[in-house]
Amino acid sequence: MRGDKRPKENGNGFRTPTGVRCGIYTRKSTDEGLDQAFNTLDAQREAAESFISSQRQEGWRALPQKYDDGGYTGANMERPALKRLLADVQAGTVNCVVVYKVDRLSRSLLDFARIMEILDKHGATFVSVTQQFNTTSSMGRLTLNILLSFAQFEREMISERTRDKMGAARRKGKWVGGVPVIGYDVAPKGGALVVNPEEARRVRDIFALYLELGSLIPVVEELDRRGWRMKSWTTREGRQAGGKPIAKNSLYNLLTNMIYVGKVDYGGQVYDGEHDRIVDDETWNGVQSALNRNGRRGGRNIGNKYAALLKGLVRCASCNVGMIHTYVNKKDRLYRYYVCVKAHQRGWTQCETRSVSAPALENAVVEQLRGIGQNPTMLLGVLRQLAEHRNRESAETEREKTDIEKELQSIAQEMKETVSAAGSAGSSADIATSRLAELQDRVSYLSSRLTDLRQQLAAIEAEGVDAQGVEAALHDFDPLWEQLSTWEQERFIHTLVEHVRYDGKTGTVTLSFRSRGIKEFCGWAPALTEKHEHAKQHR
Repeated sequence: MRGDKRPKENGNGFRTPTGVRCGIYTRKSTDEGLDQAFNTLDAQREAAESFISSQRQEGWRALPQKYDDGGYTGANMERPALKRLLADVQAGTVNCVVVYKVDRLSRSLLDFARIMEILDKHGATFVSVTQQFNTTSSMGRLTLNILLSFAQFEREMISERTRDKMGAARRKGKWVGGVPVIGYDVAPKGGALVVNPEEARRVRDIFALYLELGSLIPVVEELDRRGWRMKSWTTREGRQAGGKPIAKNSLYNLLTNMIYVGKVDYGGQVYDGEHDRIVDDETWNGVQSALNRNGRRGGRNIGNKYAALLKGLVRCASCNVGMIHTYVNKKDRLYRYYVCVKAHQRGWTQCETRSVSAPALENAVVEQLRGIGQNPTMLLGVLRQLAEHRNRESAETEREKTDIEKELQSIAQEMKETVSAAGSAGSSADIATSRLAELQDRVSYLSSRLTDLRQQLAAIEAEGVDAQGVEAALHDFDPLWEQLSTWEQERFIHTLVEHVRYDGKTGTVTLSFRSRGIKEFCGWAPALTEKHEHAKQHR
């Protein structure tokens, strides 16, 4: 622990220096009652300040900074005040963390261990006002872990009771919270839904529109034209939430939400709700039948029966999002397309690229692959792209490897100093043993990671390919390509190509290649040639 003088042991068993800078941490799981003039966070801080005052003769002083997390669970470390406290510990401005009870700091053994590791690393100690123990001794740590185990058990029991209570409430048709839906408002006192007349009319209009237009996308476009959006509400903290445009999946979820017919769905069972219905049975049943006829399941196509060579590879250059493969049947003829996800979800007006013929795009990609071996300029461009990618990956890996090697040197020096200090001060043997065990665990992890990085560097080095190798592999591209099955063609493209960008405004198709894929492709060439020769012999 940091201080102006050598540490000494006080009556409570803590090794403390004069000038101990105490950061008081307080927490409450909910924000209920925090608006009172004197709340539970104030009570926790007052108790901690009283304890620190009792240690004034030892040089303890409470820092004025407040580390208060009101309305945050102790089950994780995603808490702003806790993050500020740990940052101040790492900066050296706090060298003692004081809490009212252990579970105020954390209710998770794993998280608590992480916090203690940070405190130990920066020479800081931990104090619980109502539960006295010495965190620098093995017995103190054992006692602390036992208390944390019970705190974690209590939290899990509370979670189970809460789930059981919510399940019982849902079975009775009650509203138990969640994201509000358009058409209803949450009652002022909570626990119930009340119909919002204006929004309810919009919900009924949306159901009627789907029955009229018979498809999700035309309804989405009409709602976008009208400026209608999803439910908007104000949180308890006064923050505005919701109000997003109605996308395709959002519309599907709205049309299949049983809450609009006065029902509650819980655990696959349907129960009568306490709230009033908005949509009548005839309209509801008509919409569900239409959705089933259109083959909708959760807003996604049931499946893709026709192989797409570029499935999962294509991105829309206009929106920088993926493009999905889809198809339609017209007059017994199949038409395949790659469609921009944004256009698919929000309507054609939202994207300049929209869609492209799947065969046309796939042929364009194949033409580029064919041209690599025939066009020296294109070949050099691909090799340059691969070299730049390989150099970046190598530099990042080398940087991490160097950092680990430096940390291992630093740990070796600390272990040497720790052993030396323990030999000259018998009273510090327990502390030294504990610290050496922690350092050894860290060394094991870093050594394993260092081995992985060295293997990665060797693999990156082996990825290099030359122009002659690629050109030779692609020399007989045309006849070889024809001999591949559809599945083999798809695997072939996915091996070489990382992604395909299509710009509908200019019709440009741009490929990004995989370095490992090019290397693997060069290995494929002999096998493919042998297959081609075998096919010619059996014609």
